[in-house]
Amino acid sequence: MAVNKTNTGTNVSDHIRIVLAEGSTAVLVTVIESRDLKTGSKLLAKASGETVGDLGDPKLNDAAIREGSSFLTLRADARSSRVSEFAADLASLSDSIVLFERIEKEPRLVVAGAGHVGASLARLASLVGYRVTLIDDRGEFVARELFAAPSEREINLVAAESWSDALRDAIGNGRAASVAIVTRGHKQDEDCLRAALSAKPDYIGMIGSKRRTNIVLDKLREEGFDQEQLKRVRAPIGLDIGAVSPEEVALAILAEIVAERRGGRGGSLSAWRRGDSVVSPTARDYNSRSKEY
Repeated sequence: MAVNKTNTGTNVSDHIRIVLAEGSTAVLVTVIESRDLKTGSKLLAKASGETVGDLGDPKLNDAAIREGSSFLTLRADARSSRVSEFAADLASLSDSIVLFERIEKEPRLVVAGAGHVGASLARLASLVGYRVTLIDDRGEFVARELFAAPSEREINLVAAESWSDALRDAIGNGRAASVAIVTRGHKQDEDCLRAALSAKPDYIGMIGSKRRTNIVLDKLREEGFDQEQLKRVRAPIGLDIGAVSPEEVALAILAEIVAERRGGRGGSLSAWRRGDSVVSPTARDYNSRSKEY
């Protein structure tokens, strides 16, 4: 994130709406405690380098923009920091506290296949806060009465005439989107994977055995898809948690999607305490604040 000249005369809220409409990312920095700065002062730093707002001190603005860039790489939602923690040279403001918040569209999940695993995944992801689209070419599998619970009413149900068209429409520009391909056969997998690779979402995963997934990937490789594109596909999909039931498989899939979004490693946090492994910065931050939840 480049440090550009800050625009102090533009409404920060207007630019937050622009960031969300564009599907881009920004960090919002807010003064929440200070003797010398106005509480509530805000600075929005976009991933593009454009900045809007003013915290009340030019040097603090620059330091907050640099720290905001690092904050975005952690993929956390929010974090409060004393100025002394990221701008030691600003001694007069060292005890001031600012809040860093990630600004981006709510995460989206497109589930291709509404069988037992797909339906379970859609329900679980909706509970977690994803905006979910569930697609199947069998209309009876995406009937609204099957998803009538309060937590399921926001799931977008699509009865597809064409897997490819339905996937492309649901993925859109690919930003903040994950795709889980959990269909019932090779042909459906191929159609969905072609569409997903072309749309370039943040995450693509495909269910199936090693043999089944290799058949699909080999077919697309023969069709001319780039090897680097195919390497992005998580297949078989999900983390190894020993899942057996459809609900457990859905949990394993969503765990991998969240890990990809948050920059997690998928290991055991207790291993980090014992010194057996390295844990992601996001997990460290969550555990350090666990008493807040």
